[in-house]
Amino acid sequence: MASVGLHVTLLIASAIAVLPPLWLLITSFKPQSEAFSTALVKDFTLGNYDHVINDTEFVSWVGNSLLVVGLTTVIGVFISATTGYAVSRFRFPGMRPLMWLLLITQMFPVAVLIVPLYNLLASLGLLNQPIGLVVTYLTIAVPFCAWMMKGYFDTIPVEIDEAGRVDGLNPFGTFWRLIVPLAKPGLAVTGFYSFITGWAEVAYASAFMTGEENLTLAGGLQTFVNQYTSDWGSLTAAAVIVAVPAAIIFGFVQRHLVGGLTAGATKS
Repeated sequence: MASVGLHVTLLIASAIAVLPPLWLLITSFKPQSEAFSTALVKDFTLGNYDHVINDTEFVSWVGNSLLVVGLTTVIGVFISATTGYAVSRFRFPGMRPLMWLLLITQMFPVAVLIVPLYNLLASLGLLNQPIGLVVTYLTIAVPFCAWMMKGYFDTIPVEIDEAGRVDGLNPFGTFWRLIVPLAKPGLAVTGFYSFITGWAEVAYASAFMTGEENLTLAGGLQTFVNQYTSDWGSLTAAAVIVAVPAAIIFGFVQRHLVGGLTAGATKS
């Protein structure tokens, strides 16, 4: 009975989890007039996808998102990995305050930070610039990922670093040539988190970027449903397209995710 109850519970939870994306996919193939219909697709159409791709700035949004996400991922992984390695292997004045500072930055909600970040970017001339959005996304990704990478590097034996120094490698050479190849699971999680941060974030993208041609995908989706219009067919079609790259990236890194996320929970 316990096994039956467990499996029934898991089936119900799975159905609840699958229902929203399934509804999203089905609605994207419906005409606008049937968007709120509970029936399955009666009049199958690709018109929503055609409208999104050909009649909107969707291609520009994709280009903007790829630029922002690419820079966020590359820079975020590098800074997080080097920071995590530094605090894992070296002892220097201010190390503990630095780690606490990284942790404290995660306690502030996004809504509280929009105004000060807006003023900061305005003073630097970075509003409506992709690099400004990259900087704000790094403030989200780097603190969490640095903490996670620190825990992962703690599980790698220090003797490997010592062997590298004996062979004449400097600290960065040891990190790059010996430690990085062993830290692929942690780097995969860091890269995935940085990617998702830039790909799916809405608040900063909407506040710091203006003009449809400058929006990212997450910000562009808001143009379909707002106080002036409600184009649910286009919204769901665009959402399906946006979800595809994230699913592909997840498929590539998923075998590293569990190991990367749980590393550092215990020490050998």
